[in-house]
Amino acid sequence: MLGLSLSRRLIAIGGAGLLALWIALISFYYLANGLSRTTSNPPPGQIAAIATLLKSEPEDRWPLLIDAASSPVLDVRITGTDLPPGETTDLWDNTEYRIYREVLGQDLLSIRLLTQGRRIRRPLLFKGVVNPIQFRVRLSPERVLVMETRTPFIVTWFGLPVGLGAGLIGTLFGLVAMIALHREIRPLTRLAAAVDRIDPTGTPVPLPKLKGAAPETRALVNAFERLQTRLHAIVRARLALIGGIQHDVRTFATRLRLRLEHIPDEVVREKAVADINDMIELLDNAMLAGRAGVGALDEELFDIVPLLEAEVADRRATGGRVTLAVLPAEAAPETAAETALLIGDRLALRRIFANLIDNALKYGGAAHLRLMVEGEWLRLTIDDEGPGIPSDQREILMEPFVRLETSRARKTGGAGLGLAVARNLVEAHGGTLAIDDAPVRGARIIVRLPLFRS
Repeated sequence: MLGLSLSRRLIAIGGAGLLALWIALISFYYLANGLSRTTSNPPPGQIAAIATLLKSEPEDRWPLLIDAASSPVLDVRITGTDLPPGETTDLWDNTEYRIYREVLGQDLLSIRLLTQGRRIRRPLLFKGVVNPIQFRVRLSPERVLVMETRTPFIVTWFGLPVGLGAGLIGTLFGLVAMIALHREIRPLTRLAAAVDRIDPTGTPVPLPKLKGAAPETRALVNAFERLQTRLHAIVRARLALIGGIQHDVRTFATRLRLRLEHIPDEVVREKAVADINDMIELLDNAMLAGRAGVGALDEELFDIVPLLEAEVADRRATGGRVTLAVLPAEAAPETAAETALLIGDRLALRRIFANLIDNALKYGGAAHLRLMVEGEWLRLTIDDEGPGIPSDQREILMEPFVRLETSRARKTGGAGLGLAVARNLVEAHGGTLAIDDAPVRGARIIVRLPLFRS
């Protein structure tokens, strides 16, 4: 739109809308009153009636009758037979006034347009009769009835009020305004949809290219583009910082663990080693969450069943009550989930299952795993035998550093990162993690991951 700014376009749209409304109201007024080009002219029957009435009355009563017939748009007077001086245009042969000649007959002397020195002209669309029209009717050989009418409004040559043409133009303006408004709003709608998909920890979202939009709209898109770039850069920088710190601290922790072997007291040494192991696990969880946040997880095709079997075997070797059931698919009972292939990061998924199984053993005393195929998804449930998780705390429990036990003591639980890291890693693989109630008692963790189909 000729490079107009958004504010000027909105002013133009609003002005066009108000103009269309104003002209529509004028058109409605014309139509409601039944006005046309010749409605201000007295009907032929009225002229004939006035002439007949004057002929039937004595001349001393004519002034009273003339006052009764006169109006602001109709001037009635009686003159002699001589034509007054002045420029006029003869309308005798005009077809619009043929009805006057037929009704008044020989008594009608003339029909003239009084130009009064000049004739008012309008553009063709608005051209109409705005000069007085004079009817001269014979009353007697010496007296003539003169009636002059003035059109109080502008009409077209087609006999329609000018409001109709202007209303049509206003409608076109309104249509153009609606199109322009839609053209301005549609890019903003596309931009809003794209901005809603922006994820600072995911891949950059391509924003719409608005070539014909207003300069302000294009500036807004560019601002969101720069904002998205800065957010991704900030997140990646912070996660890279966390990763670097994790690597260095893990190195120091490993050295410290080696030095702990020289502590003579076995009980103290085992407690110190356990603390170091917890610190290393916390760092590993943070590192995995950071890798998932920047999309740096490795991808490979592997079978999830051996991975689960290895985790179950490790827990059983230390005395944990862990069971694993691989169930047939719901849609095809003859097909078991014995070979459940998916694409993902093996280390990350192993960390997911390890965290969930350890939580079930720590807080529920047992971990019962069930794996099955649901359409295009792998569904893994982990049930424990503990007191369960209240429904109003399930969502917040998957936030970082949140525990049901709020003392923050390490002897009563972990750091509160297990479920948060597990959910982040599952979602990074395109899956979901939810908390529910176990069938008998305890809590149930439900993990759904997309199944690989060749």
